[in-house]
Amino acid sequence: MLIIRSVVFIIFCSLVSAFVVAAPAPSFTLPTAHDSVAFDSLRGKVVLVDFWASWCDPCRKSFPWLEDMYLKYSKQGLTIVAINLDAKRDNADKFLAKFPSDFTIAFDPKATVAQLYDVKAMPSSFLIDRTGNIILTHTGFQEEQADELESHVQEALKK
Repeated sequence: MLIIRSVVFIIFCSLVSAFVVAAPAPSFTLPTAHDSVAFDSLRGKVVLVDFWASWCDPCRKSFPWLEDMYLKYSKQGLTIVAINLDAKRDNADKFLAKFPSDFTIAFDPKATVAQLYDVKAMPSSFLIDRTGNIILTHTGFQEEQADELESHVQEALKK
């Protein structure tokens, strides 16, 4: 079953790309490993919200890219909140042991926030401007699209 789901997911992700939107980002508060993260506390920063799961193959490629983006742009005002959707926290912890990160990891095991963001595939990323509006939605991850995604981050940081 997992293999079939992964194959369908990979095919779907190869068909999706980035969409430019202009809508207020839903507010949330989620637990992290040591505390919690509240979206409202991030106003004034450019925020990349990324929904992921341990079973998601493209997430294994996107996590190193997210770490690179965080290290490269956090001092310019980029905040990354990667929201894990695994029902079992242990699965997320095993993934994070292989793909450590300096950015914020939050946990949404019941997919409550994922529903607010209308997540349909993983990974799903939402680039949010300093005023709290979603300015870009991107599903899936392909390395050949990384430069384009980075340019959207750079543009958002200039504003």
